[in-house]
Amino acid sequence: MESHTIVEALLLGLLEGLTEFIPVSSTGHILLAGHFLGFHSTGKAFEILIQLGAILAILSVYFRRLWQMLLDLPHDRLTRHFVIGILIAFLPAAIIGALAHDFIKTILFESPRLICIMLIIGGVVLLTVDRMNLKPVYRDVERFPTRLYLQIGLFQCLSLIPGTSRSGSTIVGALLLGVDKRAAAEFSFFLAIPTMVGAFAFDLFKNRNVLSSADLPIIAVGFVAAFITALLVVRFLLGYVSRNGYSLFGWWRLVIGGVGLVALMIWG
Repeated sequence: MESHTIVEALLLGLLEGLTEFIPVSSTGHILLAGHFLGFHSTGKAFEILIQLGAILAILSVYFRRLWQMLLDLPHDRLTRHFVIGILIAFLPAAIIGALAHDFIKTILFESPRLICIMLIIGGVVLLTVDRMNLKPVYRDVERFPTRLYLQIGLFQCLSLIPGTSRSGSTIVGALLLGVDKRAAAEFSFFLAIPTMVGAFAFDLFKNRNVLSSADLPIIAVGFVAAFITALLVVRFLLGYVSRNGYSLFGWWRLVIGGVGLVALMIWG
């Protein structure tokens, strides 16, 4: 990994935690910020490893519920249904992501213009869906039909394109499929756990030879910053979207994507 400053690591860690669980594309934000800051780690190792902070944040918020699910799993049918549903939703993106890993990291991740365009397209989609008069049918994430878990998982495959957003694709998919706004965000949180852990482990294995002890200080700073900000976002988000919907994040995407395109035209 190239030598970078603690300040850059702090900024990118804060950005990762802030954007990981809201539908604005954390990957797109991190890659754009890294592009304009001149921050490029070998194999995107830094950008991958600080995601562990966001993973631990979601695990800490849902620890009691996850622990209870683990205890109930052997004898409770509803718990088994939910856990199997999460795994079903996780598999499509996991399989495609593993097969297309090198193309995604070496081609798609190296295109800031594509990221900006996807941010704008995603913003338009999010604003449109948020304003549609959808009639929610599903409000309890543990009682979704099995086919619904799979359908949301297929929507998550769109997030393999940087700038699309993992949470954004799953939330929009869930809303269109009849899930209410709060449950859509909550299921996105649960689906993030195997998705992010799997992506983290796979990328860590792929980049095991490019890391050294000299990288630890900036990784540690980015990790802690991502953990703290992600913790705050997760605790805040469900209540916010229940009251206000997702339009704020649609406008956010449009602004960042538009500003990014202008900056690319001026500075390259």
